[in-house]
Amino acid sequence: MAGQQRVYRQRIRSTQSLKKIFRAMELIAASRIGKARNRVAAATPYSEALTRALSAAASHAHVDHPLLTERTDTNRVAVLLVTSDRGMAGAYSASVIREAERLIERLKSEGKEVDLYVAGRRGLQYFSFRGHELAGEWSGDSDAPTVEVANEIADRLLAAFRAPAEEGGVGELHVVYTQFVNMVTQRPRVIRLLPLEVVEGVEEPGEHDALPLYEFEPSADAVLDALLPRYVRRRIFAALLQAAASELAARQRAMHTATDNAEDLIRTYTRLANSARQAEITQEISEIVSGADALAAS
Repeated sequence: MAGQQRVYRQRIRSTQSLKKIFRAMELIAASRIGKARNRVAAATPYSEALTRALSAAASHAHVDHPLLTERTDTNRVAVLLVTSDRGMAGAYSASVIREAERLIERLKSEGKEVDLYVAGRRGLQYFSFRGHELAGEWSGDSDAPTVEVANEIADRLLAAFRAPAEEGGVGELHVVYTQFVNMVTQRPRVIRLLPLEVVEGVEEPGEHDALPLYEFEPSADAVLDALLPRYVRRRIFAALLQAAASELAARQRAMHTATDNAEDLIRTYTRLANSARQAEITQEISEIVSGADALAAS
C-alpha cells in the first residue's frame, strides 16, 4: 500500500508541474492573440484597397499580362503550405497539413507535378520525415510573421512562376493556410494565387452608379507590373497573419483544455492516494488487533 501511495504522489507532482506549463502557455497565447488579431484587422483595409485597384486595372486594361494568363508550357504546380513552428496547439498543424495533402493528391491526379514550399517547422518535420523533397522552406516566429519574410516567400514564388519551363517554372501557385474566423473557429483554406483571379473585394456597381474611367500612366502594362507583385506579397503576408492568429487561438484553447484535464487527473490521483492511505491504515489496525488478540489468547 505504501508503494501505491508513493506512485500516486509522484504522479500528482508530475501532473502539477505539467499543469503549470500548460497554464503558462495559455497565458502567453492569450497575451499575444490580441496583437495578432489587431495585425489582421490593420492589414485588411490595405489588402482590400489593393485588390480593388488591381481588379479595376485588370478589367479595364485589356492586356495579356504574364501573371494573369494560363501557362501551357509546363505542368508543374507550386504549393505553399503555412504551418506553425511549435506544437501544443491542438490539431492546428495537422488540419492544414491534411488539407495540403488532399490538394497535392488532387493535383497529381490531374497529371501535374507538385513543387512544395513549406513555412513552419511542423510542416517541415512532417514532410522531411516522409522523405518529401521540398522546393523551399522557411521557419521561425510563425506566431509573429514579418513583412520581410512574407516578401522573401513571395519573391521566391514569383520567380518560380516567371521562370521558363526548362528551368523548373510553374504554371500555378496555390496557398494552403488557416483562416482566422474567430477565437473558436479557424478553418484550413486553399486559394489559387497565380494565375491571378482577382474577384474578391470588388463590389458590383449599382443601377444608377456610373462606371469610372481609368487612364494609365505610363501604360497599363507598367501599372500591372507594379501592382501585381505587390498584390502577391500582400496576399501572402495576409495569409501568414491569418495563420499566426489561428495558431495562437488554437494554442490558447488547447492549453486551456489541457489545464482542465490536468486538474481532473490531480483530483483522481488524490482520491486514489487517499484510498490507498486509508487501506494502509485499516490494514495496520487489523494487524495490531490481531496481534493483541493473539497475545490475550496466549
